[in-house]
Amino acid sequence: MTVAPAWPTSPGIDLAAGESFRPRAFREFILKVHQRCNLACDYCYVYTMADQSWRHRPAAMSAEVCHSAALRIREHARAHHLADVRVVLHGGEPLLAGAERLSAFATTLRRTLADTCGVRLSLQTNGILLDEAMLDLLTAESIEVGVSLDGIGVANDRHRRYADGRGSSRAVDRALRLLTSDRYRSSFAGLLCTVDPTTDPRDTYEALLEYEPPAIDFLLPHANWTRPPHRPENAGDTPYGDWLVAVFDRWYSAPRRETSVKTLDEILRLILGGSSRSEHVGLSPVTVVVVESDGAIEQVDSLKSAYAGACSTGLNITTDSFDRALQHPGVMARQLGANALCGECRDCPLHRVCGAGHYAHRYSSDRGFLNRTVYCADLQRLITHVHERVVADLSAMPAIGSIPA
Repeated sequence: MTVAPAWPTSPGIDLAAGESFRPRAFREFILKVHQRCNLACDYCYVYTMADQSWRHRPAAMSAEVCHSAALRIREHARAHHLADVRVVLHGGEPLLAGAERLSAFATTLRRTLADTCGVRLSLQTNGILLDEAMLDLLTAESIEVGVSLDGIGVANDRHRRYADGRGSSRAVDRALRLLTSDRYRSSFAGLLCTVDPTTDPRDTYEALLEYEPPAIDFLLPHANWTRPPHRPENAGDTPYGDWLVAVFDRWYSAPRRETSVKTLDEILRLILGGSSRSEHVGLSPVTVVVVESDGAIEQVDSLKSAYAGACSTGLNITTDSFDRALQHPGVMARQLGANALCGECRDCPLHRVCGAGHYAHRYSSDRGFLNRTVYCADLQRLITHVHERVVADLSAMPAIGSIPA
């Protein structure tokens, strides 16, 4: 059963609030090329949470839907004069679509967009099906590969398991050893890790660092006020913030820059006066849209963790443009910056950096998304700590006039 949230509901009334609003064009297009997965991770927002729409969609995206998506992306890029776009092949597990289908999709996208804009192709995978044949294809098609892994083997296997309960870490390690070899390293985009506050943060970070990733993205488990996150006993009030603080201190204090840690990089950029390029922190407009395997145009799929139908726009690429999706109240809400925050967040001195956290984590069944993040205390802990470290380092720098010529 689909339950409509209390907010947002209608564009131009409770969103723009009388202020002029000009939507930002989508620049990242996530194509759900395969709905099913060969793992059964216990925290997966697609299969274990509120929205179960994957059950009623085609297992794999058809060539016709991919072609329609490519045409709509071209239409959108031309209308908004975009020089380049990013297309992410996603799932489920996208490698289940098979090498032939993935190659055909890459060809369709590049040929369709060739006379309009550049296209950067990437793929997010659990890594299980990465072998030489698949990596040869992905490298030949210039498709960047991101892999999901939750640190050391025992920690990863606690959550990222096969349906029969076996852990996946050995298979992922084998895949990563191949991906990071000289032959394929140019295709390696980085690692994605979900935070588990019961694990050792330094051990987790250093286990990921062994693969020399160009980037690591630490994600908070999808949770909200109606379905709160797990908080270990005797772990204090901010277990996720404490965990990320420990990672920050290890990363920031290293004698050289070992890798990018995306959320930490974003927080540093915001503290120093820059803007965010992430949906996890900051107030920058979110310009990501999803195309499901049946052609449905949807909001970012992490919203599946909130309630059934939370991602839906009611649109489909066979009949609708991406510009129509820009007028959906849920899309508008994620482009309004501070105007989309609840009063409690706007009054908080950290709101320009925090941005109320990830939009999906603000949901409650009574107020919709007009809340602070359920990880509010954790983000305050992290942002305050990072700010203190940066201020201390800047204060210790010599004055400009005292620097020798």
